[in-house]
Amino acid sequence: MTPLRDRYDAFLFDLDGVLYRGDEPIPGAAAAVSALREAGRRVVFVTNNSARPPSVVAAHLAAAGVPATPEEVVTSAGATAELLSGRGCRSAFVVGEEGIREALAGAGIELRDGEPDRVDAVVVGLDREADYTKLRTASVLVDRGAAFVGTNGDASFPAPDGSRWPGAGALLAAIATTSGTEAEIVGKPHPTLLRAALARAGGGRPLVVGDRLDTDIAGAAGLGWDSLLVLTGITRREDLQDAAVTPTYVAEDLSILHG
Repeated sequence: MTPLRDRYDAFLFDLDGVLYRGDEPIPGAAAAVSALREAGRRVVFVTNNSARPPSVVAAHLAAAGVPATPEEVVTSAGATAELLSGRGCRSAFVVGEEGIREALAGAGIELRDGEPDRVDAVVVGLDREADYTKLRTASVLVDRGAAFVGTNGDASFPAPDGSRWPGAGALLAAIATTSGTEAEIVGKPHPTLLRAALARAGGGRPLVVGDRLDTDIAGAAGLGWDSLLVLTGITRREDLQDAAVTPTYVAEDLSILHG
């Protein structure tokens, strides 16, 4: 039987729960990525997290034993900036952190803080310092006709103690409820981010590798791409019994990619 790593040209890796958990490397993950590189396969790291720039993500990967360049990291922030720039967006009000602000500014989009009268787009990502004033301003601007775009729709993200903290989706929900307008979402499971990742990898036949059914696996399924679910993160084997979408492959960890 042909080894799994030889069936695909590009491997699109989710991060937390696949290559590391928080600051802790997942055993065997670094060796699996290294084996793919040695076999001549292209590797890209894909994350819904818009708070951190690619350089910071690459440094986190390196600390987990997975050497990576910023160019190999595709974030929802970068994909959002590329999308809006391509549409001629010139100004944005941002509910978000360094990653999305840096990406938008780098794409030539003016960031208007405070309480601007109008902007081309309201862009929302994870923002751990968001307050009522910022959410109010975003809602008013959407009411006035600004495009409403979310870097991702993740309702929560895992805290270090295992509890759930509000994610970008929770902030989006507040603005959507207030304005009566639904946001356009860039991150997984929506196709924009995964398509950007495959383009960054140089095209070819992709395998999406992740630990979440609702983002990684659903995103791959929506595009008709194959996927590998690893059980080192959020999803457990019993979760597959009633799942709305199922992966092409299921493995306990990334050792399935060694050969």
